[in-house]
Amino acid sequence: MQQHVVKMASFLMLVVFLILAVFLVAQAAVTVDCGKNSMSVRWTEANSQVDPSLLRMGGCSPTQVSVKPQGSEAIFYAEFGDCDIRRMVTINELIYETEITSTMLSKAQPIYYPVTCKYERPEDWALPLYDPLLFHIHGQGDLTFRMALMKDDFSGVATTTTFSLGTTIPIAASVDQKTHQPLILLLDECVASTTPELGPDSQIYPLITNMGCLVDSKKTNSRFLPRNQLSEIRLSLQAFKFAIGQDVYLHCMLVAWDPRDLGRSKKACQYDRNSSRWVLFDDPSQSSLCSCCDTNCQGRKKREITADSFTSTSVLGPLVIIEN
Repeated sequence: MQQHVVKMASFLMLVVFLILAVFLVAQAAVTVDCGKNSMSVRWTEANSQVDPSLLRMGGCSPTQVSVKPQGSEAIFYAEFGDCDIRRMVTINELIYETEITSTMLSKAQPIYYPVTCKYERPEDWALPLYDPLLFHIHGQGDLTFRMALMKDDFSGVATTTTFSLGTTIPIAASVDQKTHQPLILLLDECVASTTPELGPDSQIYPLITNMGCLVDSKKTNSRFLPRNQLSEIRLSLQAFKFAIGQDVYLHCMLVAWDPRDLGRSKKACQYDRNSSRWVLFDDPSQSSLCSCCDTNCQGRKKREITADSFTSTSVLGPLVIIEN
């Protein structure tokens, strides 16, 4: 009976959240202009209930905002591949989608509005080709994210993409922060898949989940390696049994964050099988932040929810894992 009451309460909270979100969207006008390789989105609201600078499209801030007596406006512009814009491929369509959301607003009312651009799939369209060794992507602002397969000693980019089962797969990721304050680079999520595009039917093998938990370290020798600097992270994966002999792609979400403000939703945790516990890689004295890795990690501090973070999605592959 008690479990039924808890479930009912959770359901009612979700309903209230959605009602509030729909109410706020109803007060605003949203127009989407789908370009050839980009989208432009305009949010306008007559009653100025929302501070437009607090709106986000995917992970991006508005490119232009204005607040006037007659109302507020936020304009977003993003090329496909930026701002966490996801691509879905169907038999007949190419679909690019993201959403407009809000950080913590003054009246604590949530915003959630899906944004979609749909195109007829060209007859000659094919999956994009990835550099199997190096993936380079521009992130938000003037940050640049990089991710690559490396040689065993990390002296340079790998010369092969074929790995024997049980051997190590060295990976390095970095962020060039230029004029930004010092940032720490984290891997929020990584999965292996047999496809370069993730979709509802994609087969996946989880490597890092739950906002920075290296779940593969609980059953293999996969681990984070010591940093040379905060803006770089190194990962040694043990070649796994998933999709033996097939093309495998590694899909990872990179996050650049304030190193003074690690939390349950911004962390790098790995499992220490000697002590049978999760350990915070960058500061073992704060390993309590990793105690949620076997359950569900949610940010507790207000800053974890409201502060800006800089994110980028990267894909490495195809690589191939073979039997010895």
